[in-house]
Amino acid sequence: MINKKSNSSYKVQNIVATTSLGKPVPLTKLARTQPNTEYNPETFPGLVLRIKEPKSAVLVFSSGNLVCTGTKSVAQVKEVIQAVIKQLRKINVNVTIKPKITVQNIVASGTINLKLNLNFLALEMENTEYEPEQFPGLVYKLIEPNATFLLFSNGKLVCTGTKNKKQLEDSMEQLLKNVKVALKNYKK
Repeated sequence: MINKKSNSSYKVQNIVATTSLGKPVPLTKLARTQPNTEYNPETFPGLVLRIKEPKSAVLVFSSGNLVCTGTKSVAQVKEVIQAVIKQLRKINVNVTIKPKITVQNIVASGTINLKLNLNFLALEMENTEYEPEQFPGLVYKLIEPNATFLLFSNGKLVCTGTKNKKQLEDSMEQLLKNVKVALKNYKK
């Protein structure tokens, strides 16, 4: 049931981060002058600005608030914010502050290199939801650090809810520990 190699590994797939430019942005002007935008104020108040490299999408609000998605590191988030600021300069919006970036969510995928009996884990572990008729994964919520996992029987997983690398690593460690405790009970 347990592989000799029971370590875990993960890869960041997406970071959602927010910031404020500290000044208003004329969204209609931005949409008219920049080809990489989508703006439908009747359906959504923000403008979607697509950045090619690193590939990402940024929601730009008239307040100057930004929501950046699609990046895989904080360094990439910073690059994307700089690319947005550069595009705004083209329409005479000069950002004079250094925007403070706040990571809201990290999505990572990975494996814990164990075959998992999800029915058993759903019974043995707290804070789980498992309805195999609806979805093949078990939802497991950690309270501290705050994280939500999708666990699959082949040991693959998705983790969401962490805000930095340490929280992500602590969550993976806690998950592995909790699963191993549950599996010990399974063998009894």
